[in-house]
Amino acid sequence: MQRDEILAWTRDERLSLADFLESLDDHEWQRDSLCSGWTVHDVAAHMTLSTRTTLLVVIRGAIRARGDFNRMVSNLARERAATFDPAELVAQLRATAGSTHRTLGSSPLDPLVDALVHGQDIARPLGRTREMPVEPVIAALDHVRTSRFYGARERFRDARLVATDCAWSAGEGQHEVRGPLGDLLMVATGRAAGLGTLTGSGVERIAAAL
Repeated sequence: MQRDEILAWTRDERLSLADFLESLDDHEWQRDSLCSGWTVHDVAAHMTLSTRTTLLVVIRGAIRARGDFNRMVSNLARERAATFDPAELVAQLRATAGSTHRTLGSSPLDPLVDALVHGQDIARPLGRTREMPVEPVIAALDHVRTSRFYGARERFRDARLVATDCAWSAGEGQHEVRGPLGDLLMVATGRAAGLGTLTGSGVERIAAAL
């Protein structure tokens, strides 16, 4: 897996998300997303930030949020949502879909994870379906489950993950967790919305952790 391939996947997912957002009506833009306290508009605004956030923005945001990372991210997203309307955010997402710029401290795979998961954060509460491409999701899930950032290493401790919709598995734990690849990614990134399709002896413990 090369960086060019990851960037192409990320670009394609961002462009697909821009098309999806453009299909929403004004009411849907104001609906709650899967991200607690965030509307669809807030999530879309957040998606335009990863290619535009500078070190100075991070420093200022961290100071204002008193060092709380989640509060900083939330503040920046809401401020951007208040500044730009849906059409402007869609245009911004398209304009930098292929950008290599990343948020400070992130890896090449993190923007891909962001695009895949936030697309579901938006679509699922609206009762809409966004297909998740298999190869990019496998790469994203392999990254998330071993990263310290997402909490998946602890969440999936002693678990073996098995996808039911493609030939993929990971982990050597004694408790099996089976389900669609996309839902495994959602749970890996802390979304309880992915639990409904999962089965196996490890599901109860993961649900409790979420």
